[in-house]
Amino acid sequence: MARWSALILLFTTGAVSAQTVKVRVGASAKDLPLERYVAGVLAGESSVFQSREAQKAMAVAARTYAVRLRGRHKSEGFDFCATTHCQHLDLDAVTPRLEGIADETAGELLWFEGKPAFACYTRDCGGRTEDASAVWPDLAAPYLKSHPDPYCAGAAWQSAVDPSRLADALRRAGLRMPAQPQQIAILDRTGSGRARTLSISGGGESVRIAASAFRFAVGREIGWNEIRSDAYQVQGLVFNGRGSGHGVGLCQLGADHMGSGGRTYRDILAFYYPGTAVGLTGRGLSWTRLAGETIVLFTTHPDEDRAVLSLAEQIAAHTPLAPIHDIEVRIYPDVETFRNATGEPGWVAAWTQGRRVQLQPAAVLRSRGLLESTLRHELLHVLIEAQAADGVPSWFREGLAGYLEHPVESTTQKIPSEADLRQRQDPDRARRAYRDAVRTVAALVQRHGQAAVLGWLRTGLPPDLK
Repeated sequence: MARWSALILLFTTGAVSAQTVKVRVGASAKDLPLERYVAGVLAGESSVFQSREAQKAMAVAARTYAVRLRGRHKSEGFDFCATTHCQHLDLDAVTPRLEGIADETAGELLWFEGKPAFACYTRDCGGRTEDASAVWPDLAAPYLKSHPDPYCAGAAWQSAVDPSRLADALRRAGLRMPAQPQQIAILDRTGSGRARTLSISGGGESVRIAASAFRFAVGREIGWNEIRSDAYQVQGLVFNGRGSGHGVGLCQLGADHMGSGGRTYRDILAFYYPGTAVGLTGRGLSWTRLAGETIVLFTTHPDEDRAVLSLAEQIAAHTPLAPIHDIEVRIYPDVETFRNATGEPGWVAAWTQGRRVQLQPAAVLRSRGLLESTLRHELLHVLIEAQAADGVPSWFREGLAGYLEHPVESTTQKIPSEADLRQRQDPDRARRAYRDAVRTVAALVQRHGQAAVLGWLRTGLPPDLK
């Protein structure tokens, strides 16, 4: 049984949960469950795919993109637009099949060194992918290096651009342009062979321009089918090229061919994002296993976190609950990785499911005087969940953990709603609900005794409290 984590306010800035994204669709912005958003992106970006495995790869890429770049339009009050500037979203075209594909990969992300990868994709790489640094010079993504793609046949295209329309298009885009363009030459190319810098001449004038800026200006003003990619040869104003898009990351045409040829979505992702790992939590971290008597601790900083294992063992051995073995404590190296792995906002200190406790960095908790109390709270939850009978409500389990961590006196019985305990948008509302749960359990202990209240974990609550 999964449970929500300790509600300890570490940061005052609220964060959108990884489970929802705010998308501007038309004139308004709406909150969408993450998997609904993924299904909508599949409808907008890959509805013509023949291969189910290729669409599953696209689902993981689209979900990873959303988690990595959430807040891209933060200054405008939403996370993503519904156009190809972010990811093309078409909620009206979502089918049960696409919903099923999103569900099959639900929660899975593409990880690199413990963080979501930059999972960009392109329509048609033309037989060779592009290096990410050629498109985004400041992006450090060793899993996005240029390499041959034998699965992409690479559609050939030709375009003869009208000189007067070209001049108007570039001027409207704010780019300097000869009055009468007659000749375009490629001055240099990227490592993959795509045009990097162009020279446009005519009427005795010559200007240099980035090939990507040229392509975007022509696309916006004349049409995206004119110059489909930067992989081309040019004579005069006649272009002969291959492929479509920037060429970085997953090639949709190649991925569809891979899937149709029997490759799995994991094979596809491994080919286009080599060095990454697919999973539900932070992958690619160098975990060290430290074993105690009842607890196993996983950390990326064993010298710093060894003392946490000793502290956790002491806490687990001194509770009024029956001890258990095989408890796992996992300490993440930074807050961002913790958030990405658990889906929890930054103001939540830890997250527990079953016998696994996942913590923000011990140094962060220690600096705020919260390490010992957070460990005690989460370990109490592990022990509570291990013996809780079916049907014992969340408010009782949360309240009991809080009471055993810090016993208080109370005569107040105010049972919080499940919705208030589970929501992650309003930290103050969550803390009030948690406080009400602790006070209610404290009042029950004063009335019935701690032994009786602990017994309700195994037998269920009395009828008047259900």
